[in-house]
Amino acid sequence: QVQLVELGGGLVQAGGSLGLSCAASGRTFSIYNMAWFRQAPGKEREFVAGISWHGLSTFYADSVKGRFTISRDNAKRTVYLQMTSLKPEDTAVYYCAAGSGTSYRTRDDFGSWGQGTQVTGSS
Repeated sequence: QVQLVELGGGLVQAGGSLGLSCAASGRTFSIYNMAWFRQAPGKEREFVAGISWHGLSTFYADSVKGRFTISRDNAKRTVYLQMTSLKPEDTAVYYCAAGSGTSYRTRDDFGSWGQGTQVTGSS
């Protein structure tokens, strides 16, 4: 129902910043909760940050709280993830996700996924 494309991955020195964006297709973007997940080599895909459909509620994993910021622009059908103070342990493929439920913190809450973009925090 929603197609998602992530942009903005790259290689950044530890302590640096990087912004990701996720462009969504479809008119119903504004009613979907959105989130970012990441998957590091050898690890499960984990929740990073989520934002409610109206953008008024956000939720962050403890590992990124205070460093990452999720936001959205429904008019542009885009969700963003601004990452600061990057650490080597932030290295992963980052995925954008869309869901229509009341919760937005687990993989099961999201039915649409982007292709992923690599983020590397070098030491």
